[in-house]
Amino acid sequence: MQFVGPADNYDRFMGRYAPTLSVAFADVAGVRAGVRVLDVGCGPGGLTHELVARAGAANVAAIDPAEQFAQACRARYPGADVREGVTEALPWSDGEFDATLASLVIAFMRDPDQGVREMRRVTRAGGTVAACMWDIAGGGMTMLRLFWSAVRQVVPGAEGERRRVGTAEGDIAERFTHAGLEDVVGGALSARADYTGFDDFWEPFTLAVGPSGQYLRSLPDKQQTRVRDVCRAELPDGEFTLNARAWYARGTVPAADAA
Repeated sequence: MQFVGPADNYDRFMGRYAPTLSVAFADVAGVRAGVRVLDVGCGPGGLTHELVARAGAANVAAIDPAEQFAQACRARYPGADVREGVTEALPWSDGEFDATLASLVIAFMRDPDQGVREMRRVTRAGGTVAACMWDIAGGGMTMLRLFWSAVRQVVPGAEGERRRVGTAEGDIAERFTHAGLEDVVGGALSARADYTGFDDFWEPFTLAVGPSGQYLRSLPDKQQTRVRDVCRAELPDGEFTLNARAWYARGTVPAADAA
């Protein structure tokens, strides 16, 4: 699916989890100074920020299919090579990067397996390919669990995002293995976001940034209000913090790819 709306709306919605998730993800991917790294599905640059801080802007490339996100990322990190495009057809040469990362994007690729193969292709032999996605199937992404649970009380049988690629434990690792990556490991990453109150939680959903917000907008006004009321009953007054879990996998490009 295509993310819509300006980058600032994404920042208010999902981007607020980026500071903690990006640190954890870059750690397990082994990103460090001097590494040439690609951020696939960069959005407005949540992960790009961490990669630039570690490797330097000149060593970072990024790509996103949404024009407004690519433009925002390019403006925020002018020294990085930021392009508009899709993971399934990356515009870089074979073996160009030491590491290729995809944060919260594999679920939205039109062909996730081709996307992983492209990530492998542009990464050098012995380099690292890594991806992560929210634990939606298991309910570990609290914000989305609260929202979709409320939706199902109002619209029984609503599918939500549970069947999206990468949202179940082990799915990304399995795809990495099928793509021929070696030494594949997987696990969980922890993130969190702070909210000033319920309105700070709810209003970003009304911006229709991603699947949940677009689904909300498709509902009649009365059902939208009911979903809001159910969410409100589940959250405290005043400031609060929500935790989130993401599944990740990391693999190594085989030495044979250097041939």
